[in-house]
Amino acid sequence: MDCITALVGVSGTNDAFDIAYSYIVPPELEGKVSVGKRVIVPFGRGNRRRTGIVVGMEVSDGKGCKEISSVIDSEPVIGEEQLELLMWLKDTVFCTYFEAFRALIPPGLGVNFVSKYRLGAKKPKKDQVSDKALGLYMSAAEAEDGDELDMILSSDLTLANELVSGGFVEETDIAKQRVKDDTVSMVRLTDAYAQGSIKLTPKQTAAAQILEREGCASVKELCYMCGCTAQVVKNMVKCGAAELFDYEVLKTPEAVQRDDISKITLNHYQQAAFEGISQMIAEKKPAAALLFGVTGSGKTPVFAKLIEYTLNMGRNVIMLIPEISLTPQTLNRFRGLFGETVAVMHSGLSLSMRSNEYKRVKSGQCRIVVGTRSAVFAPLDNIGLIIVDEEGERTYKSESSPRYNAKDAAARRCLYHKSVLLCASATPSIESYYNALRGRSKLFVMPERYCADPYRKPEMPRAEIVDMTGTGRVFSTELIEAVNGNLERGEQSILLLNRRGYHTYISCCDCKEPVSCPNCSVPMTYHKVNNRLICHYCGYSEDYVQKCPKCGSTHLKASGMGTQRLEDELAEFFPNARILRMDADTTYSRYAYDKRFTAFGNGEYDIMVGTQMIAKGLDFPNVTLAGVLNADKALFSGDFRSYERTFSLITQVVGRSGRAKAGGRAIIQTYVPDHYVINLAAQQNYTAFYSQEIAMRRALIYPPFCDICVIGFSGADEKEVSAAAELFAAKIAEGVEKMAEKMPIRVLGPSKCTFEKINGKFRYRIIIKCRNNSAFRSFISGIRNETAGQMRKISVFIDMNGDISL
Repeated sequence: MDCITALVGVSGTNDAFDIAYSYIVPPELEGKVSVGKRVIVPFGRGNRRRTGIVVGMEVSDGKGCKEISSVIDSEPVIGEEQLELLMWLKDTVFCTYFEAFRALIPPGLGVNFVSKYRLGAKKPKKDQVSDKALGLYMSAAEAEDGDELDMILSSDLTLANELVSGGFVEETDIAKQRVKDDTVSMVRLTDAYAQGSIKLTPKQTAAAQILEREGCASVKELCYMCGCTAQVVKNMVKCGAAELFDYEVLKTPEAVQRDDISKITLNHYQQAAFEGISQMIAEKKPAAALLFGVTGSGKTPVFAKLIEYTLNMGRNVIMLIPEISLTPQTLNRFRGLFGETVAVMHSGLSLSMRSNEYKRVKSGQCRIVVGTRSAVFAPLDNIGLIIVDEEGERTYKSESSPRYNAKDAAARRCLYHKSVLLCASATPSIESYYNALRGRSKLFVMPERYCADPYRKPEMPRAEIVDMTGTGRVFSTELIEAVNGNLERGEQSILLLNRRGYHTYISCCDCKEPVSCPNCSVPMTYHKVNNRLICHYCGYSEDYVQKCPKCGSTHLKASGMGTQRLEDELAEFFPNARILRMDADTTYSRYAYDKRFTAFGNGEYDIMVGTQMIAKGLDFPNVTLAGVLNADKALFSGDFRSYERTFSLITQVVGRSGRAKAGGRAIIQTYVPDHYVINLAAQQNYTAFYSQEIAMRRALIYPPFCDICVIGFSGADEKEVSAAAELFAAKIAEGVEKMAEKMPIRVLGPSKCTFEKINGKFRYRIIIKCRNNSAFRSFISGIRNETAGQMRKISVFIDMNGDISL
């Protein structure tokens, strides 16, 4: 006999065994189970209860299927489009159903299991359980209510499990949301009161009259309006005249001073870009555009005008930014223009704040979402425009499962909503610029800096390259003189050093070995603030060592420079300067970015020194000097994108200078002053750099002329990890050989990763040059599934177009 079955993606499954499992919907749950809801299901041989997401419904014979235990949600957690995104993630980025589902909702909406107990029908006898278990049962039997019973049995889970296995206690798992909803206690009248059978005191009558008029009110409001205490309300509930219920309250952001968007004026290039992109939005067709504008060209005013245009069409907007550090400035700009209708989403928010913003968007209170990578999945309907600012940044690519690229997800959503994807940058990715030149997206160029004053044409900052070879110094004479000049004129300076800590490594003068992390094959960084050595990969730390861990020598040498040391050096050279350091060590608190950048913008500091978080997207009118220390550090990282990233970083930080009336200057310190990447970045000449880079990639067959698939292997035993990588590579060769039509791929490796050991796990990888299509993904997935049984102790991940430098 056929029955209703649900297709469920179950949490905690291995990639190789992740399928939509069929579960019977029992009669008592019919009508309650639907696509997009979470359910609790028994899984595996032990029938352990797990959370699952329903991805489909069907009618089948149900043979061999287990039953759904319970339903967690009263309404679907994800809708039609989010389900489509879930299936797309599952198909394209080699993740499980539940990993894809977790990417779509904030962590605070996740659930944890809480054990609930009740006494069984039979009582245990002395010979049936241990004395301690019997004593626990007797204590539980005297409990006054269920909460006390749960507390007693939960005090010793071993004894509780003994009672459960004997059938003397029944256990169920209740799913509780990780973050409680913000609610207010409300009161309303009951049907019994309406029948007129309940007598009330004068104060209760006054309260009832207010409820008759208003329908309902919060307990606090009711007590205020009728001048009574909460006890009066409690007595009304007790006698059956009223009932309490919880009402969820969504917090709205504090009001900010509103700006008049009509006062934003656009120059010729901005207006051309606005008109072209707004025409694309009006057509209501899936489309893509690239806004390529030099640093300071005024992309944000164009964004503001396009958002206003989209909203006036009755459609909504998502704007993605690459760094949390850019959120406060961007959010303040758009809330000033569009008010409370702007929501913010990023991982720096607390769980409750992220859940609150998610619900504000889902309820329709917000029409604009600003945030980092995960904001692309905001539950926004009727999207007309998705903006990806600084689109070439690597932070848009997730480095943990699901390993999606936010740009790809944005393109998918634009296809669904028939909307426009606008990517923008002064240094677009090579792939994006290549596609724009080939007509796959519409190219809009803004080659000049923007100025609201039509009679003044701002110039790009003057850049100077300084050769530091053989100097042995931190600062060049040119940089010292430039900073001094700024201090005398009351102007601000920004100095970039993309390495935090004090010394970047400690090495032994005798055995020549660096002091490395015991869990990783990475030298530890010295942090002077707490006098500790810290691993920036696994977080391990220890006190500063006096002896070499390898040979015991006391001849240790501290080398390299991080932002902490740079701050100290600056304080020595410029004792009267007010210095602000911005790196991961100074911005770990939730509001650090906003407070510190606001203080710098208000002129409370003279010099800001920091890592790449200060390089992009920030606008400080009084900054007239940008300095880049050790500019060539990232040139030789072993990744084919290293030139592109170095060019982008230098170009962007140079572009922070001279964005107002005063002219800008940049000083780039390097040990390879003749390198073409350094020189073209100093000239802000992206097109010349692109010509060099695209020729190299075409010759070596790198993106955009192929896709890169990285298959990573990690485990505690290096021999087992190496063997697993070799097995996988052999299966690839064997599979390709058997194909009737050869698949165009090139396999590099297996080989050790750049950092061969991280967090106690040895790491190997295979790099494949390929075409990212369904045939290739199916081929690689098939090999992963085939070899899963032989790699039980090995973690395997598959990453399309990810970072190959780690």
